[in-house]
Amino acid sequence: MKAVHIITGTALPLDRSDVDTDQIIPSDWLKRVERTGFEKGLFGEWRDDPSFVMNKEEYSGASILVAGPNFGTGSSREHAVWAIQQAGFEAVVSPRFGPIFVNNASNCGLLPVPVSHEVGEQLLRAIEADPTLEITIDVQRKTLEAPAIGLTVEFDLEDSVQHRLLNGLDDIGITLTRAAEISEFEATRPSWMPTTA
Repeated sequence: MKAVHIITGTALPLDRSDVDTDQIIPSDWLKRVERTGFEKGLFGEWRDDPSFVMNKEEYSGASILVAGPNFGTGSSREHAVWAIQQAGFEAVVSPRFGPIFVNNASNCGLLPVPVSHEVGEQLLRAIEADPTLEITIDVQRKTLEAPAIGLTVEFDLEDSVQHRLLNGLDDIGITLTRAAEISEFEATRPSWMPTTA
């Protein structure tokens, strides 16, 4: 997983609330055995509508997804996170997230940024008015800024998640930081016990 320090870019305004993981990536996509190509299924049922925001040229190249409240509810599926990332998004901003989505996003290197309802509304309206609006999210400082509209806010991010993102550590990476201790422990285990070697 690559480290995440500062994300700067334009945003896609997904002005919908209660977006669940089945709307993010329909269940048909869960049958795939490879871990690539999920961007084609992102919001698959909505993308058939030419007026859907993701189909609008002015938002192409956006690296931040700004959504309404209650984003990522429903069943746990890493596929939803993979689809968002593979579509080019590095962060999702919402007034509220499904807890399982936050966990999956953090584990995969996608930054979930919780903001107040008022800030969420302000961002959605500002992005709709100006698709070139630049947003900067700083993981170290735990801040979101949109200088053109005079917005600077702090956001909550658990210290363990911040450490994971700043250092690019997935679950395996975190385990490997203790490799010397694991090897030392394994070397002292009785020979009749199973080993990891």
